[in-house]
Amino acid sequence: MAANKTRTMYVCQQCGKESHRWEGKCPGCGEWNTLVEKVVSSSAPQRRISSENRPQKLSQVETPPEERTPLALTEFNRVLGGGLVSGSLVLLGGEPGIGKSTLLLQACACLASDGRDVVYVSGEETPRQTKLRAARLGIDSDHLYVLSETDLEAVISHIDGMNPCLVVIDSIQAVSLPELEPTTGSIVQVRECTMRLMHWAKSSHVPVIITGHVTKEGAIAGPKVLEHIVDCVLYLEGEQFSSYRLLRSAKNRFGSTNEVGIFEMQAKGMVEVSNPSQVFLSQRLEQAIGSAVVPTLEGSRPLLVEIQALTNTTAFGLPRRTANGIDFGRLLMIAAVLSRRAYLKLGNQDIIVNATGGIQIKEPAADLAIALAIASSYKDEGVDPELVAVGEIGLSGELRGVSQPERRVAEAARLGFKRCILPSSSARHIHTKDIQLIPVGTLREAIKAGLTGGKNEDNVEE
Repeated sequence: MAANKTRTMYVCQQCGKESHRWEGKCPGCGEWNTLVEKVVSSSAPQRRISSENRPQKLSQVETPPEERTPLALTEFNRVLGGGLVSGSLVLLGGEPGIGKSTLLLQACACLASDGRDVVYVSGEETPRQTKLRAARLGIDSDHLYVLSETDLEAVISHIDGMNPCLVVIDSIQAVSLPELEPTTGSIVQVRECTMRLMHWAKSSHVPVIITGHVTKEGAIAGPKVLEHIVDCVLYLEGEQFSSYRLLRSAKNRFGSTNEVGIFEMQAKGMVEVSNPSQVFLSQRLEQAIGSAVVPTLEGSRPLLVEIQALTNTTAFGLPRRTANGIDFGRLLMIAAVLSRRAYLKLGNQDIIVNATGGIQIKEPAADLAIALAIASSYKDEGVDPELVAVGEIGLSGELRGVSQPERRVAEAARLGFKRCILPSSSARHIHTKDIQLIPVGTLREAIKAGLTGGKNEDNVEE
């Protein structure tokens, strides 16, 4: 029998790219000083053929009803698609201090309060530290078990005999397998630990939630394959000086990836925001210059968001464009259309646009509200405070229809708005008496109808 031979490989700690020699710059992702030496055995592994796992006809595959474990946190359930699926592996990422551990401890408490056993494994905190955080959140249950352990084999041996309804691993970068040589948090350790937890979750039919650190670019640290292994990838986001947190789904094998959950970080933990539209508009000034409201859609949920814009004559040769909460490319396009099709002289103007509340607006339906806010600031005229605007702007200055206009209009009417400017193609599908619809076909028509002083032809510059 031939003796095992070993060889040396160099593995990137960012993307997992393997190289036969050390290089300062990774040939895969371009990062510097990320290649780490790894000894690999060249002996062929023995393959085991399972007699139980055989090809099956699709028509003969059993499909038992999907078992979900709903949480008392409605916003969490919304993002998950209705609750935790039995045997699923969920990855939750977010910046340090954003509230991942707090949110998961509250989720554990929801299930423990129903008399079901939950295990919270922390590789970064002692049981005493976890207890102090639980006391601050008002959590105290005999069904919530806390384990401080970094050896994943020991963790699995402990939870094997408990039959819990949920296991939380905080975090995946803090646990390791002793048989692997690389240090804790390395590419190999993170990938193998995730695979081990995935197999355990599927075999035991117990949902597992793991937290992950993020890089400076906002992506989850470790190889990209980590996100391919798990069933659901969630991100907890929030502005640095804002108390609001947004829970988004980047991948979900059991539900939609378009839903968003909104929380507010308070002294007693994460508090669900049941009416986010009202919260986002609570500090809006009715007669403010450069302010417009847009009914956006986050998955199936309509949200009313205030768009603020400020224009000012530039002090430099090249005017600046600043976008917070909206796509920078969309801002450049809208400013160009306003200059060329609505004849606003923005060539010497700095333009700053902000979506309030720390929310990120990605859909083009907010184009019209952005344009109205910019025009309002430039002309120093207010937007009708009882008006909302929605519509996508084309390069010819035309307004294009948006998806689900009836849901957007209904949310605006529910919050007391009286008028809505929208594309003519979208207005044809709405029948309501709760709000006045103002169908328009071009951007110039929308500016005339939307500005408080812009009801006549002379207010749009020729």
